[in-house]
Order: sequence, then structure tokens, then C-alpha cells
Amino acid sequence: MTKTEIAKKLKNINNALIICHLRPDGDTLSSAFSLKYALEKMGKSAKVYCSDKIPEKHLFLGILGELTENLTGYEAMIAVDIASEERMGDALPYFRKCKETFNIDHHVSNGRFAKYNYVSDQTANAMNIYDIIVELGVEIDEKLANLLYLGICTDSGNFSQSNTTARAFTVASDLVTRGAKSAKIYNAMFKNQSVERAKLYAHVMNGIKFYHDGKLAIITTMQKDLERFGLDASVNEGFVDFPLSVGSVEIAISILQKDDRTYKISFRSKNYVNVNELASTFGGGGHVTASGAIICGFYEDVIDKLVFVCGNYL
Repeated sequence: MTKTEIAKKLKNINNALIICHLRPDGDTLSSAFSLKYALEKMGKSAKVYCSDKIPEKHLFLGILGELTENLTGYEAMIAVDIASEERMGDALPYFRKCKETFNIDHHVSNGRFAKYNYVSDQTANAMNIYDIIVELGVEIDEKLANLLYLGICTDSGNFSQSNTTARAFTVASDLVTRGAKSAKIYNAMFKNQSVERAKLYAHVMNGIKFYHDGKLAIITTMQKDLERFGLDASVNEGFVDFPLSVGSVEIAISILQKDDRTYKISFRSKNYVNVNELASTFGGGGHVTASGAIICGFYEDVIDKLVFVCGNYL
């Protein structure tokens, strides 16, 4: 569907549940709360749900609302920034039963799992929401500008990553003109962490491993590491960016232990490797330069699989 067709369908609903993906990041939260506020400005009722809590650093901004715990009684359900329906977590069974479902996303690997799908490969899904809000005819005020800017800033690494397009700068410029506080958002997302997170970061980076003549770098965060510093898994976001900064590294991988034999894998590439394709070999996906997957097994076997498969791309 086109953004115009999606906007037309949204105009016909009266209440909706907007769903974020597991381990929410700035883009899914930006997409959800921007759309919620826009729908509310149109006189509609909208709530935001996520199976996991909002990371504290996003709450510090003071621009996000509260999550709902209610998963029933909605005319429509809208998945935002979700490439595969499994990433809805607890909301998935309710989404599947809902008659009016929407899927608004920017991942090239998106599964088109809703009744109405709008997938456009942009720097951030917040840019898709921006386009839809414009189609809805909702004025972008200062609150909306800040909410939308959050997604573009975080999913582009503050406009430093290779997925950053000219249009990302154009949309961001418009949002700043409308009141977005770019410096405040940047500082909250990239320059504000606890002492405990800093210690965990140092510990994880101290264990960095290199393979394939330094072209592959792997870091690991185990559950015992999180427990040692009294942190939850949300603080791991962004760790993968450091190994990618090493000159020789083309593929950086961050491994996060979920339970005894389950690991969340984050892939990043610098120049020529399509990590969406790489991640798909493990049942995952995402973007060309940033993707993810879940791998089960003993830790040593997970490492062996990753090193072997990555070797086929280097």
C-alpha cells in the first residue's frame, strides 16, 4: 500500500493499539508515540504497548508517554518498526485476532504480516510516520517534532551511519524548524549513561575478539555480567558500534545472552557486507548494514557458527 492509502485507512478508525518491538529502541518508541499523538490530535483514542519496559535514557527526555497493559478492546492494531511479527512479543496473539491490522516499517526484510502494510526503506521508521502524519493533515507541533526527531537521530547514529540519506537531513531540518531540540535529544541518547553501564561497557569491550585477519570483531554480554553490575539487557543497545570503529573491522557482532542457551545477535557492517542476508542464514534480518537474529545452542558453538558464516562474506 502507499502512504496515502494507509493514511486513508487510519482516518477510518476510532481507536487503536500501537505496538513497539521487543527491547524497544528510539525508533520504535518514536514511531509509536508520534503516531499516538497524531491520532489523538485527530480526536481518536490510541495507546502504546510494548512487552518490555522503556529504557530509562528515553524516559529522561520527558517526551514519551506511558505504556498500556491492556491488549483487548481495540478496533485496530498497528505494528511500528517491526520487521517480523514475532518481535511483538506478548501482543502477537491479540494482533492476529484483530480484524484491522497495520504494519508500518522500514526494514527490507519485513514480512508484510498485517492486513494493511506500508514498508518503505528509509533511514528510520520515524520518517515513514512523518510522511503518514503529513498525509493525515496533522500539524507537526513542537511535541511531534521532538518525538519524530528522536527516531531519526537514534537509527542513524546521530546522522553518522551509512544508512543516513539526504532526505534524513531534510526531514530532520524541517523538524528542528518546527521546534525539535536536537542537542537535548543527542545528549540524552549518546552522552548520558550511568556509572554502572560505563563499567559494564569497559568489561565487555575488554573481552573483544577478532577473527579473519581483524575483519570480524565479536563482543559478548552474558547474563552474569548484567547481574554483576545490577543492569538489565536494555543497556546493551549501542555496544556493537565500538568494535565497528576499529579500522580493520568490516563486520561487528554483539552477542547478548537471553537465557542458558539462547543468544540475541546484532550484526553491523561498514562497507560491503550485506548483514541482512547474513542474518537471514540464522532466521533473522533487518537492514543491509544493521540486522539481528536469535541463535540457540552452547556459547562455543554459537561463536563457531558466526565465525564460519561470516567468513563466507569477508
